[in-house]
Amino acid sequence: MLASLSIIFLVGLSMAAICKAIKLPRIIGMIFTGIVLGPFVLDLFDPSILNISSELRKIALVIILIKAGLSLNIKELKKVGRPAILMAFLPACFEIVGVTIFAPMLLGVTYIEAALIGTVLGAVSPAVVVPKMVQLIEDRYGEDKSVPQLILAGASLDDVFVIVLFTSFLSMAGGNKVNPMDFVNIPVSIVLGILLGFAIGLLLAIGFEFAHKKGKNIRGSFKAIIVAGVAFLLMAIEMWLEGIVSVSGLLAVMSMALAVSLKSRAEVTKDLSSKFGKIWLAAELMLFVLVGAAVDIRYTLKAGGFAVLLIFIGLAFRSIGTWICLLGTKLNAKERLFCVIAYLPKATVQAAIGSIPLSLGLGCGNIVLSIAVLSILITAPLGAIGMDLTYKKLLNQTKDE
Repeated sequence: MLASLSIIFLVGLSMAAICKAIKLPRIIGMIFTGIVLGPFVLDLFDPSILNISSELRKIALVIILIKAGLSLNIKELKKVGRPAILMAFLPACFEIVGVTIFAPMLLGVTYIEAALIGTVLGAVSPAVVVPKMVQLIEDRYGEDKSVPQLILAGASLDDVFVIVLFTSFLSMAGGNKVNPMDFVNIPVSIVLGILLGFAIGLLLAIGFEFAHKKGKNIRGSFKAIIVAGVAFLLMAIEMWLEGIVSVSGLLAVMSMALAVSLKSRAEVTKDLSSKFGKIWLAAELMLFVLVGAAVDIRYTLKAGGFAVLLIFIGLAFRSIGTWICLLGTKLNAKERLFCVIAYLPKATVQAAIGSIPLSLGLGCGNIVLSIAVLSILITAPLGAIGMDLTYKKLLNQTKDE
């Protein structure tokens, strides 16, 4: 395992640096490293690290969500209320509908199987989107209209909605009945996740301030460890309560960090944000290299040109849905276009759920996995490059007075 970790950090970092030097997003180098060195090409990773790959990716995602929560401003978040809620489900719905209409024509699948493919494709990747939005918040791009906050909030909610739909269509494709409670659980999961995380974040902030007033200052590193430990606990609570009540662990983590930021002194928030920014340097490598390692490149050859066409049809429908979400807002055409671009990339969710239909023995399993792999290879670079090339042109930067 140690050799595999060495490969992940050294080769991943080198490839990221090469991509940056040739004006490509660093994550492309990391994902490419995972694909080439992973089990489906050169197979240089120890099986022990691949066995815990999903857990390691989740840890890395938690780190960046903490950083995102610490970077959010509640006043700016309030400004983006309605469109953020719409962006949590409307673009995904449009993409699912588009794929459901065209997949039977292009791939010869049934409409239920097409809907299942649509739900696999429907989730935006927080792993790609969230780090970029955090950077934009720190660099103060789009601050005047809270564009990064809007995308951050919508992308964080989007996955909860899509995964519930995926579970329902998976059940239908397997010949089982859909449980209506699955759909009721979507708002329940979101609300409970936010409330639970915010309440625990308030308790943490109160505890830190109480220690400060008593003259027992907790070192910043210890605060970061405590916050990370609580975040992992929130993710565990989601699993413990599965089957009893739905709670979104990812939303709980972000709202916990937001509460800590709101109720702590500015220097505490700044210190915590800095600490998690440094941790993210290593976590980012782990996340994207392992996402690449989960990509079975063999399935891209089986998918064919019609699968590529279907992915782009889905993206077209998704873009229309994103644009509709922003109607009636103060965003101009350039800012709306950036939101459309930011909502294109897919990676983590597709890597996590793309192989499930195949593992359950469904007839459409191979094509679902093939399209999931293709969607990562096409849209992750497309979205990442698109955001990198356009944010300075499409968003205003707030200058310090």
